[in-house]
Amino acid sequence: MNPPAKRTGPLTGLRVLEIGHYIAGPFCTRVLADLGAEVIKIEPPGGDPIRGWGAAVNGHSVWFSVHGRNKLSIVLDLKRQHDVALMLAARADVLVENLRAGQLERLGLGPDVLHRVNPRLVIARISGYGQDGPYRDKPAFGAIGEAMGGIRHLTGYQAGVTAVAPPRCGISVSDDLAGLYAAIGLLAAVWQRDAQGTGRGRVVDVNLVDSVFSLMEGMLPEFAMDGRIRQPAGAAIATASPTNTYPCADGRWLCIAGNSDLIFARLMKAIGRAELGHGSSLCHQRRSLRPARRTR
Repeated sequence: MNPPAKRTGPLTGLRVLEIGHYIAGPFCTRVLADLGAEVIKIEPPGGDPIRGWGAAVNGHSVWFSVHGRNKLSIVLDLKRQHDVALMLAARADVLVENLRAGQLERLGLGPDVLHRVNPRLVIARISGYGQDGPYRDKPAFGAIGEAMGGIRHLTGYQAGVTAVAPPRCGISVSDDLAGLYAAIGLLAAVWQRDAQGTGRGRVVDVNLVDSVFSLMEGMLPEFAMDGRIRQPAGAAIATASPTNTYPCADGRWLCIAGNSDLIFARLMKAIGRAELGHGSSLCHQRRSLRPARRTR
């Protein structure tokens, strides 16, 4: 076996233990590993299920090669070998898990147990709905987080345009977002522990729904203000024009974001219609542009 390459990056020396599967937890630790942290990934017998997802090269999942890169893996049956996990946690700075809420406790690895063997340990927990609350025991994958968080509602078209269900955005965005928030939260906790000198770890609780909902811009204050509920707008933005994806004569699509009068004027000059970008009729010209106009 070849020895692992020497680690470089700002997180070199940070020791991370991952009890993760599928996407959210491994995405978080992948970010940390890319920045130089030493990540030991605990996999169940048979390996992380994502090892069997997507395209494969010589029997190895390309998807796993992304989420598992720069990590060291160990196979443990946590129901029978949680003592080994405790030994690893005792030497770690951070533990990241994305099991079902409460599963760590059922395995005998709850935060109270972990902090007895390592009071400095920062524990990042990623779940569908968080570690407490009325939905804590409900399972949730990324699709559910996107639906409950609101983004599935907004990615559709206006009512009456089509009966097709709102699509997903094409990636596991709620898992990725939760992984990023967990990375930010645990690094903040490490800073508090080390730079501020508290010397103690803490628990960072992140969930899929809140991670998506945090991107919903003004939806909550708009609703609180006058009961307004933002509706799907398709590929356009209601407050800017031309901002849309337009069909072209060659059968391809062109995405234009003319989101201000200055940008609109530059756009008109670029397409040879500079006169449309000047004068008192500017706003009228922008409103009157045909959104489905075909161009080359």
